[in-house]
Amino acid sequence: MSSQNQISQQVVESILAQKLAPGERLGEQELAELFGVSRTLVREALMQLQARGFVEVRTRKGWYVVEPSVEEARDAFSARRIIETGILREAGRPLQSVVRKLRQHIAQEQQAIDDADAATRSFLLADFHVCLAECLGQRLLCDVLRDLTARTTLAASLYQSKHDAGQSCAEHAGIVAALEKGQLELARQRMLDHIGSVEAALGSSAPDASSSEKLRAALSPVERPALRRVG
Repeated sequence: MSSQNQISQQVVESILAQKLAPGERLGEQELAELFGVSRTLVREALMQLQARGFVEVRTRKGWYVVEPSVEEARDAFSARRIIETGILREAGRPLQSVVRKLRQHIAQEQQAIDDADAATRSFLLADFHVCLAECLGQRLLCDVLRDLTARTTLAASLYQSKHDAGQSCAEHAGIVAALEKGQLELARQRMLDHIGSVEAALGSSAPDASSSEKLRAALSPVERPALRRVG
């Protein structure tokens, strides 16, 4: 049996994996059956997700994954710039163990790209930013970054981002290469360029809403490789 937090976590991870699309309906009864819990617990989890900005309730229609506006997407990217460059500014030394863990993560990204595993690829590319914060000892910011990255992932899905997964992986590698050399200012600039390139790839308008994805498939756990964090 799942808990409220486990349900919320699975929904967010499915957003990061682009398995749950903006505008997709989340039926309370279907979720209750899927997770083996009461509708009351599901409703509490959805209210928690609503407070975090991931779902909304529509009168007489039910719960839906949010469809962020262009302005909301820009705000999320702006917040990520401030936080992620700040994390890099505060990075200490030595960074060898951090670089090792991040290179493992990038290798997993590349493997998912090579395997054409879209869900794992999307999740890992987004999770790189959370992993970076955790590896650099900024654990209090991990949840904030996870939510912001999920918001920008929704925007990328909704506005049909043209940003290439291989490009994202290469940009991650460039950030880590700068960290390995202790070039923190270069790492910060590469992070700014990376976030900017992802944002610039967004289209200007959203496609018509579609309900083609099945909720059960969308909320299946993401098969992500195990990655040990820096202690």
